[in-house]
Amino acid sequence: MADLSARTAAEELAESVVDVVGAAARSVILHGSLAAGGFRPGRSDIDVLVVVDGGLSDPQIDALVDRVRGTPIGTAAGVDLHVVTADAAGAPTRTPPLELHVGRYDRSSVGVEVERRVTAAPDLPAELSMARADGHALRGTGPHDVIAPVPTAWINERGRHWLATWRSRTDDAEHGALMVLTACRIWRFALEGVHCAKGQAARWALDRDPSLSAVRQALHQYEVDPTAPIDEDGIAHVLDHVLRETARAR
Repeated sequence: MADLSARTAAEELAESVVDVVGAAARSVILHGSLAAGGFRPGRSDIDVLVVVDGGLSDPQIDALVDRVRGTPIGTAAGVDLHVVTADAAGAPTRTPPLELHVGRYDRSSVGVEVERRVTAAPDLPAELSMARADGHALRGTGPHDVIAPVPTAWINERGRHWLATWRSRTDDAEHGALMVLTACRIWRFALEGVHCAKGQAARWALDRDPSLSAVRQALHQYEVDPTAPIDEDGIAHVLDHVLRETARAR
């Protein structure tokens, strides 16, 4: 069962969004682990996608940023809020426009990051696909009515971009588990077209190849001991392995 205090926080955030955006808020969609399963208190974020008619005004953007910064989030580790127009969600492209992204990561050195009116957002198609597949509307219209299907080839292409990027960052200890577990998610989606939570993806990967020790280490760090180390060479091995596997899936 999803963590109730985090779910309450998501409901309150949805209410805040509607309060700021008003009638232009066509849908406020909860997705990610809190919606689909696999939520880990203290480790997982609240993922929310907002679909609006038209764009956001500067005061609306400022107000949404303030709401994300200040909202109580229960046992969640942070908030990932994306705002897109109904046109962008209803007719996705490889690099659709993004009205707003506010990421609040309370347990990370990043803190809060804000992106406003991004004309081309290559990571947004994956966000739309996940919200459509596993999300449900906290307010407004359901995901399938506001988000059109996203070609899997676009998502796989972007996933491989990140695998190659992370290959040069295996010494980043703070984000090692994130890289490994997300690589497992990319791998499973490329082979099966299934979006899943980090822990589920890691177990799926270990069922396919138990020798991937860095996956086991990352899962242990994510679920049990945040201070547990992950072998740098093992991270590189996982990334190389998933790059090969996803190349075959294209």
